[in-house]
Amino acid sequence: MAAHRTLLLSLALIAALPARADVQTITLDGRTAGTRFDGIGVVDGGGATSVLLKDYPEPQRSQILDLMYKPKFGASISALIVEIPGDGNSTQGSMPSHRHTRTDVDYGRGYTWWVLREAKRRNPALTLDGAAWSAPGWIDDGGNHEFFSPDGADYYVSWLKGLRDVYGLELDAIGSRNEKGVSYDFAKTLRARLDAGGFAKVKLHSFDNWPDDSKFDFVKDLPKDAALNKAIDIIGAHINAPESTVPAWVRETAAATGKPIWNTEQHVYVAGFDGALGIVQAFNRNWIDSGVTKIVNWYGIAGLYTLEPYSGVKEAAIRANWPWSAHYDINPQLWAYAHYGQFTAAGWTYVAQGSGALKDGGSYVTLKAPGPDYSVIIETRKARAPQTVRVAVGAGLSTDDVAVWRSDARAQFVHVADLHPEGGAVALTVDPDAIYSLTTTRGQQKGGFDGVPAQQAFPFPYRETFERYRDARAWGYLPRYFADIEGAFELARCPGDGRTCLRQRVPVRPHSWAPDWKPYTILGDDGWTDYEASADVRVGRGESAAVMGRINDVGSGYGAIPKGYYLELDGAGEVRLVVVRGKVDKKALVGDAEQQALIKAANEAAEGGEKVLAQAKLAKVAADRWHTLKLQFSGTRIRGYVDGKPVVEATDALYGKGMAGLLAGPAAAGLSMPYYRDVVVNRVGGALPPPTQPLPGQAPMYPRTH
Repeated sequence: MAAHRTLLLSLALIAALPARADVQTITLDGRTAGTRFDGIGVVDGGGATSVLLKDYPEPQRSQILDLMYKPKFGASISALIVEIPGDGNSTQGSMPSHRHTRTDVDYGRGYTWWVLREAKRRNPALTLDGAAWSAPGWIDDGGNHEFFSPDGADYYVSWLKGLRDVYGLELDAIGSRNEKGVSYDFAKTLRARLDAGGFAKVKLHSFDNWPDDSKFDFVKDLPKDAALNKAIDIIGAHINAPESTVPAWVRETAAATGKPIWNTEQHVYVAGFDGALGIVQAFNRNWIDSGVTKIVNWYGIAGLYTLEPYSGVKEAAIRANWPWSAHYDINPQLWAYAHYGQFTAAGWTYVAQGSGALKDGGSYVTLKAPGPDYSVIIETRKARAPQTVRVAVGAGLSTDDVAVWRSDARAQFVHVADLHPEGGAVALTVDPDAIYSLTTTRGQQKGGFDGVPAQQAFPFPYRETFERYRDARAWGYLPRYFADIEGAFELARCPGDGRTCLRQRVPVRPHSWAPDWKPYTILGDDGWTDYEASADVRVGRGESAAVMGRINDVGSGYGAIPKGYYLELDGAGEVRLVVVRGKVDKKALVGDAEQQALIKAANEAAEGGEKVLAQAKLAKVAADRWHTLKLQFSGTRIRGYVDGKPVVEATDALYGKGMAGLLAGPAAAGLSMPYYRDVVVNRVGGALPPPTQPLPGQAPMYPRTH
């Protein structure tokens, strides 16, 4: 409290500070028409970033959503862009498409509809945007397997129809495709199909690529190609400010053609409060250096397993990695968004001459509401010393008291003072490595909730029979805690008996944003060591299914080959015990140093490949029948069981711990689509546990009436 009183006193003493050489004066004039501000926000997707968020019990699930989307409460973002789900891996995992095949349309799949609906319900003024990372493999261009095609345009329009007709929502804008090249013909076709489908108001941003040496090449053709210029409403790119900037010629062309420039994916991969500083710095510098009017950061809520790449420590505002315990963490980055989100809104304007660099390090941006209110956002990342800033408020702007909100490494989002303008100005000294928001608006608050439950381990033993999901559509066809890395593992009717099963539903390889491996889904705890993973499986002719274990890696984020083991059965009765190998993680090895050295040498011969440890042929196993697979780990001994009988065994110590999972192999005509039921992770030799009960408050995403 003493430090707080000292700060208030110092602010009071300099409130009427006159202009002088060592004081930087920012002169604001609200009479000049400013450039429209299109908002700041986050990406949901670009990977299965909300796969575990949907599994949180209430009230924690709503609390997390409030902290991100509720106005003047937490982050209070003004812009959201989502990945339009497309069955393929797009960083951490995959999300189920609404159209696995050309004729298969189901607007109940997945959780992206739910995210959009919940976000918009909290903030009706929130702008909504979307683009595909991956897309189903049936999309084609005359046999060339190309997303940029009339099929791709129609696919987008069909998704927009579901969003509008089923969920009552409209996108404000849509992208051509995330980071996957340029097609002038596609932009023109998509614009025509949007207009014809009743989506003329949906603006098109293109082409959302990232290489600095080529991402703006298309802009030079806008003045030359009237149809292209008409099709593309917004120049979109991934701009990693402050290191990356928009060239002056692009800004000039944008102005000449009347198009705003949007940063459709900013990255700030920095942990702790320095990451918060980096976000505000990026938001400021996008406008100051590049004239960018909308910035979305990848990504907002980390609802995924900590084993997965980019799991939220450095990237997210909120970590929602533990739904089985209802625990979540707020990163300092949340309050970086709040310093913009609670003081501005899409549709405000940048004040002319109200943005720039601070003399001793840092930056500032001024935004004006449709009325006289205004806000100034200041960051002093890596500033050399404290510096005094004087804001001279000119005509057209409010003369009300100016509220000051501050964040530093010790305390975030604190209302530290209300400054009364003296002589038409207010002044304050800003410290290095801090964030300030000065505003004439009111109603801001540092939202939060008491009693967030403590973090706990994933339940063990674990059993999922899928029988509690009778209305599969209400759950988006997705069971709790399963995280698809490739493909789409969905709740479905079991063949023959009408029970509820899990089924891999992607029939052919998708247009995947990241390199593909095989469809698989994971669950559990990456610290599990000795255990049994089992499931009943049913495979068709030419298909295969597997249970996985000791999964300790699921790829880099661009590529999804796991590290771990799997026990596979195909429709002809072939059984294989396989280790999937990557670079050896010394922490995963077991045994003494000499044993570890031998294991490492033996297993690194084909780094990144698959090695068959054991195999067998079972004459009595047939396709289209139920069989039980069990993969058992006891130290370095690994056994595979089929229908309760041991059939393969090996000794391997490359991986000593990791999660469980299910896998569907390739098939002659594409991908296997097996069924799974009664998934169990148990102690070695343990009695069959009862089904794991849901937590109180774990509720479906969609009401039955939707």
